[in-house]
Amino acid sequence: MAASSQTEKFAACLRKLKDRSGRGYDRLGREAGVSGSSLHRYCSGLSVPTDYRVVHSFAKVCGASAEELRELHRLWALADTDRNTPAVTTATATATEEDPAPAPAPAPDGPAAPAPTDPGPEDAAPPETAPAGAGAGAGEPRRIRMPERLSSRFAVLATAVVAVTGLVAGFVWMPADDPAPADDGLLYSSACGTVSMGQHDECVREVQKLLARAGGGLAVDGDFGPETLRRLTAFQVLAGMPASSVVDGPTKKALYAHEVSMETWSQDRVAKRIREVFTEDPRTAVAVARCASFLDPLWVLPNTNGSRNWGVFQISDVRLRELGGTPRRAFDPEWNIRAAHRLWSARHDFHDWPSCEAALKDAKGAKDAKDAKGTKDAPKG
Repeated sequence: MAASSQTEKFAACLRKLKDRSGRGYDRLGREAGVSGSSLHRYCSGLSVPTDYRVVHSFAKVCGASAEELRELHRLWALADTDRNTPAVTTATATATEEDPAPAPAPAPDGPAAPAPTDPGPEDAAPPETAPAGAGAGAGEPRRIRMPERLSSRFAVLATAVVAVTGLVAGFVWMPADDPAPADDGLLYSSACGTVSMGQHDECVREVQKLLARAGGGLAVDGDFGPETLRRLTAFQVLAGMPASSVVDGPTKKALYAHEVSMETWSQDRVAKRIREVFTEDPRTAVAVARCASFLDPLWVLPNTNGSRNWGVFQISDVRLRELGGTPRRAFDPEWNIRAAHRLWSARHDFHDWPSCEAALKDAKGAKDAKDAKGTKDAPKG
């Protein structure tokens, strides 16, 4: 099957980095912690990595800049979304457009109209004109007469009942404490259906404004890219709803309710706490977390196999289950850092972060070689 346009763009970006590095697939694979054959498939557009950390590590060993990393992440996310879109969706939509549901056939003896139903209270004949009972003359309406004094008192009582009923109804229909529903926001308009990845319009801009207002730290540019996807997924988790990664009806309601806070720790505070917990190797621990999530407590990465990685140390769904955690708990930096230390304690190494560890080893080797060369070339005094 031919690669999609998004997958080909992603592959082209990988090839550009690979060619610029001047190294072969096997060597780059060893440095990035992935097989050379896998890298060849990714660069050829034959498959998309299931874990973005592999892409990040590959780009780092190729010397990618921060801007190139952001662009590569965007292309990977688009290729991921394009590949995960069910093929039946388009076919179903086409079938719906070409074969609309048939309209109900009209009745044989007249226009298609709902069958008459029993008359309600408004349609029934008033009591004084209803058919007479036994003893009444044919066609003669039955009338009930009351004494004038009783009739006047009854009229006053009826008027009072009507007034009280209207007053009660007024309280029912005009609540004083409940605010008006936020159904006048842009996301509720006909122009905005379900907002999703790859979209670029004012609906996305509205979503970004609401996420930024919740403390998501998000740029408002109208482009639904990886950063918006991450922040939206984090918002949905914090709101206690399924992480669908699309802005559907419940998500719109939660965004306009302004009840979810995405405020979290700063990068400096995260790094400080990591050093306090990982007393055995604080420098490497901070470097691994920076590689995995840029020290962002709300960092989340979707994988093409449907799983996700969560929080500061990008703990996977599998590891979360083993640790008794949830995505929401993983967004708590204190819990995430301590959970990562538990994983480290199993073998006293960072084997749960192979891509980052491989990149760190390569960086350390390059630094040692540079230091050795500097010492050799230094003038002797």
